[in-house]
Amino acid sequence: MSEDWDVLQILDACRYDMFAKQSPLTGELHSRTSRGSNTMEFLHANFEGRKMHDTVYVTANPQFRRHEDQIDAEFHAVIDVWLDDGWNETYNTVMPETTARYALEAAEKYPEKRILVHYLQPHYPFIDSESTFDKKHLHDESDDTIDFWHEIMFGRLDVRADEVWPLYRKTLDQAFPHVQSVLDRIEGRHVVTADHGNMVGERARPIPIREWGHPEGIHTEELVKVPWLVYNNEDRRSISIDPPREKSTKANSDVVASRLRHLGYTE
Repeated sequence: MSEDWDVLQILDACRYDMFAKQSPLTGELHSRTSRGSNTMEFLHANFEGRKMHDTVYVTANPQFRRHEDQIDAEFHAVIDVWLDDGWNETYNTVMPETTARYALEAAEKYPEKRILVHYLQPHYPFIDSESTFDKKHLHDESDDTIDFWHEIMFGRLDVRADEVWPLYRKTLDQAFPHVQSVLDRIEGRHVVTADHGNMVGERARPIPIREWGHPEGIHTEELVKVPWLVYNNEDRRSISIDPPREKSTKANSDVVASRLRHLGYTE
């Protein structure tokens, strides 16, 4: 939060190497070391106990609401894209175009605030109508299936890394045009980054087992080296610090749990 930006877009589970290879975005690419290897570790490390009254948080990820009391952070406003019409029932995720639309609306509504945008892509479920192995539990509330990555790791799902990578990359590609639209349409200093990366069958350390997904506390390069793309679009936003005008509304816990389950969060 102490970095110099007016608009910061966070891609969820986007590795530096895949971003560097695929990104068509305008800007100058650097890297950073994330303070977390999963979203919750990232949120605690960057937001916990802070009053960020100069920032509006536009998030497609329900994790902030699930652990809001423990994180104890205060933004000028929090916009939960994953509620109501922001949730896509076909893929059981928030589509990147929806998150970008909410971001543009927030920038217009709050012209004197920093805009922090948290997408779900390229985190699974992958945006591919033909893939099934990453979605088989998504429409059955009674299914107690563990998340996709652990199913592979524990041998309950026979999927190879070379089957996962094309879907993972395709889902990131689906997000790029909408990230670019935010870069193009909001003036100011932009950064595009990620909360963490993802392991796709690489060996972890110090125990050399093949790891999948993004477990907490395993700080391999694949998990914590993230992109940091900087782009300046015309004049800077004029930022002011103002306490929230509206009291934060608690989200329905059942809705939060259901959304997170579809995204592979089981706790």
